[in-house]
Amino acid sequence: MENPLVSVIMPAFNAEDFIETAVNSVISQTYSNWELFIIDDASTDATFSIAKKLAKEDFRIKILQNQKNSGTGISRNKGIKAAQGDFIAFLDTDDHWKPKKLEIQLEIMQEEEAAVCFSSYLQIDENGNSRNEIIEALPILTYQKLLKSNYVGNLTGMYSVKKLGKIYAPEMRKRQDWALWLEAVEKGGPAIGIQRCLAKYRVRKSSISGNKLEMLKYNFNIYHKFLGFNFLKSTGNMLVFLKEHFLVKKKQIKKI
Repeated sequence: MENPLVSVIMPAFNAEDFIETAVNSVISQTYSNWELFIIDDASTDATFSIAKKLAKEDFRIKILQNQKNSGTGISRNKGIKAAQGDFIAFLDTDDHWKPKKLEIQLEIMQEEEAAVCFSSYLQIDENGNSRNEIIEALPILTYQKLLKSNYVGNLTGMYSVKKLGKIYAPEMRKRQDWALWLEAVEKGGPAIGIQRCLAKYRVRKSSISGNKLEMLKYNFNIYHKFLGFNFLKSTGNMLVFLKEHFLVKKKQIKKI
């Protein structure tokens, strides 16, 4: 498989300020055999019209649309279902990739015969300025480590459809990306982490990661509702999560 097709999944909701930058970062990839699915989640701004314009300019871009706002998980699943690629990657509209992201990642995945791969990424602010923080990828990410906290930056994650089949996100409003990577790593074995910074993540005031109490609720639901742990076991895992997230995981943040 020397020139595999990569399907890129991009849910979009009221993203008129950022979507063109995100899409252009895919178009600018040094690896060109990709298809991009933009799934408009019933946006009320110019997102859909911008997406249609971009699709007219590049045949590799395809537009899907939800009739009602359904959330990121359902939108991603619609893209995954339509995808024809040998690999599936994800990019949200407020983030973007560095030009060699796909090239580097595919080369390593093929050399190592890896089912799942992710990388380090740079954090930027709402205006696109660097926050001088890189979130470093762990070289090897096991299921047990991933169970403690989400170490996969979704904008960097990629999985092999040939090895795993299509893996879908649960229909949860938040943290469904963590659930997807848990299933992928459990099925495919440890994920390979690339230490090079291959993407830029936009930290926004409205993001779930900025609301600690809300974050705890959604993380608890991963253990309790997605994994099916009972209340006591879910609570125990949340205590482990708190230690991992607020103490251990901070070591992955490198100031530059």
